[in-house]
Amino acid sequence: MLSAAELERYARHIVLHDVGGPGQQKLKNARVLVVGAGGLGAPVIQYLAAAGVGTLGIVDDDFVSLSNLQRQVIHATDALGEPKVASAAEAIAAINPHVSVEPHPVRLNGQNAMALISKYDLVVDGTDNFSSRYLISDACFFAQKPLVSAAVGQFDGSVTLLKPYEKAGDGKYMNPSYRCLFPQKPAAGSLPSCSEAGVLGALTGLVGSLQSLEAIKEIVGFGDGLLGRLLLIDARSMHFETIKYKRSAKNPLNGENPKSWADLLEEESS
Repeated sequence: MLSAAELERYARHIVLHDVGGPGQQKLKNARVLVVGAGGLGAPVIQYLAAAGVGTLGIVDDDFVSLSNLQRQVIHATDALGEPKVASAAEAIAAINPHVSVEPHPVRLNGQNAMALISKYDLVVDGTDNFSSRYLISDACFFAQKPLVSAAVGQFDGSVTLLKPYEKAGDGKYMNPSYRCLFPQKPAAGSLPSCSEAGVLGALTGLVGSLQSLEAIKEIVGFGDGLLGRLLLIDARSMHFETIKYKRSAKNPLNGENPKSWADLLEEESS
C-alpha cells in the first residue's frame, strides 16, 4: 500500500483519471531494467524514480568521465571516476527514497542478458550501438518482456515500443520485432560514434524523457503506446513524425523460420 508520504508525493499522478491510486500502485510494484546510465538512461532513470517505479535495475560497466556531463545529467561533477551505476544510485536516493535500486556494473552480453532481463517486468534500452540494441531486443523477445527502444544522432532521435512475443487469439504472432524495423545490422564502423560525430545534450534529455513516458504508460496501462510505430524527432526543425512498421515474415524471431536464442548468439559471434 502507498504510505501517507507517498500519497502526498504522487498526488499529481493520483488525481489523473488515467493513473489514480491503482496506477500509482502498479508503478510501485513495477521492476524496470534500464540498460545504460548515459545520455538516454539518465533522464529515464530520473523520471522513473520520480514517478515512483518501485525497483530500478541499472546495467552499465562504465565510469563517469568529464565528457559525459554535457548530457548525462544524472551524474554530478563530484562523481567523476565513479562507476555510473553507483553515481546513478546516489542520485535516485536523493530523488526518491521509496525506490529500490539494483546496480549491475557489468556489460550486457550473450552470457548474462537473459538472466538479467528475466528478473524485470519491462526493459528500457539506453545504449548507443546497434550490437547492443539487437542483443537486448532479441533477449526481450525470448524473455517475453516489453522493450522501449530509442536512438539518437547529432540532432535527431527515435523511439518505439516492442512486444513481438504477443500472439493473437489464433495463436499467431502479430507484432513486429526490432529486426522487422532494421533487418540488417550496419557494419561495424559504418556509423560514427557519439565521440566522433557529437550529439546535442538536450536531445538525449528529450528522447530519454519520451522513453520514460512510454514505460510509464505501459506499466499503468493507459493511452496508445508506440507499438508498431517509430517516433522520429528532428531537433533542428523541431519536427515530429510517426511512421508505421509491420511484422515481417522474414524476421528470425517471430517470422516463418524462427531461430533460437543460441542460433542468434552464434551468428553474432561468427
